[in-house]
Amino acid sequence: MTGAIRRVGSGGPWEEAVGYSRAVALPNGLVLVSGCTSVVDGTIDAGTPYEQTVNAFQVAFDALKKLGLGPEHVVRTRMYLTHARDVEDVGRAHKELFDAVRPAASMLIVSGFIDPSLVVEVEVEAYAPAGDGAAA
Repeated sequence: MTGAIRRVGSGGPWEEAVGYSRAVALPNGLVLVSGCTSVVDGTIDAGTPYEQTVNAFQVAFDALKKLGLGPEHVVRTRMYLTHARDVEDVGRAHKELFDAVRPAASMLIVSGFIDPSLVVEVEVEAYAPAGDGAAA
């Protein structure tokens, strides 16, 4: 990744309304992915906490893919949950997705999200130095 900062969107319903990018790639190879929820094609796909976690990380993976990166480039994750009772389900999903990668991770309990049917939101940071498969 060389040159200017790159920004990509996902078409999510709040990106335009709030004014943010789904992901921002910095010239140094760091990629920051905004909070992702279980919103698929503009519609909330409210399933179990496990399903919402998998869906939310897939939104993040789709953003990384637009920048030439994959889950193997993830170096940090943050998981926000509305209920402590969901820690095991969210953790199980994270382990299945990242067990081979082992990023630094945080899991936090928050009071809520934009829509009350959402119980999980995730953030991802990825890194790929120039020449490591990342799109220029």
